Amino acid sequence: MNKKGLAILMRTRMKPTTPSERSLSPVSNEANNLASSSEVNQSDVSIARLARDEKDKIYSQKFHSPGNTYRGFEFVRETMHSAISMNKTEVLDNVLKNFSEGYSSLSHEDRHKLLLILAKEYDLNRTQIREMMKQYLGLELPSGALDLNHIVSGKKAQSSGTEDEGSLSSFYRTERNLRHALKPTYEVLFERLNTHPGGLKFLSIIRADILSILAIGDNIASLRALDSYLKEKLITWLSPAALELHHITWDDSASLLEKIVAYEAVHPISSLTDLKRRLGVGRRCFGYLHPAIPGEPLIFIEVALLKNVAQTIQEVLWDDPPIPECESTCALFYSISSTQPGLAGINLGKFLIKRVIKLVKRDMPHISTFATLSPIPGFMQWLLSKLASQSKLRETETGAMSHSSAESFGSTFRENILEPEEERALLDSSVMVFKKLLRKFVSIHQLHLLNSSVREFAAGASGMEVMWNLLTDTSFGWINSARLLSMLKPPLMRLCARYLLQEKKRGKALDSVANFHLQNGAMVERLNWMADRSEKGLLQSGGIMVNYVYRLDNIEEYAQSYFSSGHIHTSADLCCYVEPLEENETTKD
Repeated sequence: MNKKGLAILMRTRMKPTTPSERSLSPVSNEANNLASSSEVNQSDVSIARLARDEKDKIYSQKFHSPGNTYRGFEFVRETMHSAISMNKTEVLDNVLKNFSEGYSSLSHEDRHKLLLILAKEYDLNRTQIREMMKQYLGLELPSGALDLNHIVSGKKAQSSGTEDEGSLSSFYRTERNLRHALKPTYEVLFERLNTHPGGLKFLSIIRADILSILAIGDNIASLRALDSYLKEKLITWLSPAALELHHITWDDSASLLEKIVAYEAVHPISSLTDLKRRLGVGRRCFGYLHPAIPGEPLIFIEVALLKNVAQTIQEVLWDDPPIPECESTCALFYSISSTQPGLAGINLGKFLIKRVIKLVKRDMPHISTFATLSPIPGFMQWLLSKLASQSKLRETETGAMSHSSAESFGSTFRENILEPEEERALLDSSVMVFKKLLRKFVSIHQLHLLNSSVREFAAGASGMEVMWNLLTDTSFGWINSARLLSMLKPPLMRLCARYLLQEKKRGKALDSVANFHLQNGAMVERLNWMADRSEKGLLQSGGIMVNYVYRLDNIEEYAQSYFSSGHIHTSADLCCYVEPLEENETTKD
């Protein structure tokens, strides 16, 4: 193993030193075994570990020794106040440095406490704003003020001399003061940190902490306002003009490649061989870099150069060797990952995809198709929720309810999840498959290996109960039965198409990945059965994946129609799945 490979392995396996840093998942056993092979100089590894341990010890002493002021929450609070109120630029950098280092040493609870103080005590001065608004409303419009009607008609407005000019000056002055008063005090901290070395990265950590507090249910209005304001600032500072599109290759630094391994969120990188394959011939990886966060992509996208649009993730990740690049006609986006939790909700991917399409088209004119092979992360959760609610409704109707109330209740909430032929197929096949499995396991004395949910699925009172029992089987036994696969394919494909095309939230696609690509101007092209047989793929979407296609001549048109009306462009083949349900399109608020 070369030095770069060893460095990537060791850095990926190291644990973060601060609570807000994302845990770096270790690479696979294959990679770990490589680290302990004879190719690795064990003494060098020991020296590196000792150096790292000594550095951690010094860091810990710096912030937690009894006599050190970095230890106290009050010290961090004071440095935060100084960073906001201080005007001496010669010492401001040192104050900001002390604040960022002190904040990093705080526990999660103390960070929570400090952020609440920042949100509440450094917010707007609403008493002052109300007084200024009263003052503004009390101003009298001058008789010679400009009239829009005169401006539109081209006529020159009349002037009443210096008196009117004086009145207008009062308006301008009050409006300027209002604009200044409507900026919260913590804006000063954000602005100063943004110009401080490492400050932009630190601001993303602060926002990640804010989001984590909001996520656990502390839905405090002042904290939401703090998050909203910081998000708006980050959007401005991370505009596409400030970002560099970087083609990531094996020649990049080990620290950058380590972050690719650590933050790959869609299809985890299993080994160094896997990483080299994703950066090698027939593959591309592009990331957005910002000058204030050098050597660390904010977001990156992985691309496969293929002859045709792939239908399974296996052919993208595992097929070897890849085709010659000159023979490829399709650029397939198969993974897009963000490295900064604090940038959630900031759509950097939109600009990244469009710039990558432009770059690939320029460098490889023979590429004519730009598509994705995307997961459907919310499908199985949505489907199981539907199956559970319908089963619960069935139990309620057959329980102690009166006939009249049951009839009314059922007519309002009952939904036909399965078609009649799908219902019959599930019920007929369940008993047959169960008997076959039972004979097999009994014959080899392994009945205990038959998962309880598999043993019980034949006893379902309806097709929906049978489907529920199969899909909640934690051993995923159904994917090993050709009969069960053929039985489940029609309803799962149909319901998945319905989920993608008809299930809405505030007028937009309920699925987060679908909403992302549709708002960027893609169309839904094709569903792929058993495209991802990994545990994650089966849990998220029953193994189904979807191809979105970016048609270069229609990207802006499709994005605009989706934005304005929620219209989803799709292929004719996919429309046939949901045609019977179009009149009952579901919108989720």
